[in-house]
Amino acid sequence: MPTQYGRFFDFCRDTGSVHSTLPVCNLFNESPARGGSGYGGCDLEGISLSGGGRLANLGSILIAGIAILASLFLLWRSDRKKAAVGRREMQFFLMGYIIIEICEIFTVGGFPLNGAVRRAFSAVHIAAIVATLWILLMNGAVGYQVIDDGTPLSIGLIFGSAAALFVGTGYIALDTGFSWTGYFDDTLASPNQSYSLYSLYQLVPLVFLSIFFVLETVLVLRVLGERRPMLYLAAAVLLFAIGQIFQYVVSPHICTGTNGKINGGLFETLFTLLSVGMIWVFWSSITEDDWPMPAAGGSTYT
Repeated sequence: MPTQYGRFFDFCRDTGSVHSTLPVCNLFNESPARGGSGYGGCDLEGISLSGGGRLANLGSILIAGIAILASLFLLWRSDRKKAAVGRREMQFFLMGYIIIEICEIFTVGGFPLNGAVRRAFSAVHIAAIVATLWILLMNGAVGYQVIDDGTPLSIGLIFGSAAALFVGTGYIALDTGFSWTGYFDDTLASPNQSYSLYSLYQLVPLVFLSIFFVLETVLVLRVLGERRPMLYLAAAVLLFAIGQIFQYVVSPHICTGTNGKINGGLFETLFTLLSVGMIWVFWSSITEDDWPMPAAGGSTYT
């Protein structure tokens, strides 16, 4: 019996048809990035440009730009918290998010590009999502101070493992988009059933997020004995969930109701930015006070 697991066609159709707000959709045959005509759903009208091009999703591009600036500000703010546990690790997470938002301008934003260039950006986008959420998970583990934070060992382990995930995911996405080996060519036609990309792009990030939430919840409630930071963490989860609802559920209705002026991608970008901001506020809240921590190197949350 055929399974729906791994199928992207319906997701791509419901998130933008021609200019899908899922970067993975740019890798398949139906996408204009491979010479296709789109997935058949409601599409963004966008803004006409000289030369016949169109800027499909200006709203997402603008919010992605704001997200990059906001992340640079949080990087600077993090650097000022000299004694904060996990400062470098949090900065790694923010840098990963900046890479995601740069890619989003050219993939989700529908910036006019050559098809091959768009596929390359899409592959980097997918790889950056997986690697960045792995770094976030590692931020949750850093709080337990099994290994002293900010040390070459801690940074090396996080960077090395994230780089391995980035390269591995990126290779699969690139091989799918460019058919280097032909191994993934059976995923290119409808229903675009790619078990590897579905697992890496749809499921693995959710697993990483769930583990991060559990680790931080135990840290705050059982180790630090606090409740207030949980409000920030819960807000981050709620905002992220709202963004995903706009992306996967509400998007086609918004697109149809506005005659293609906007869709859920704009709101997904906005709520993800707000979620990242709340993650930073959560991290800041558990590092601003002198809360004792059982640490291998005698460190404390300060």
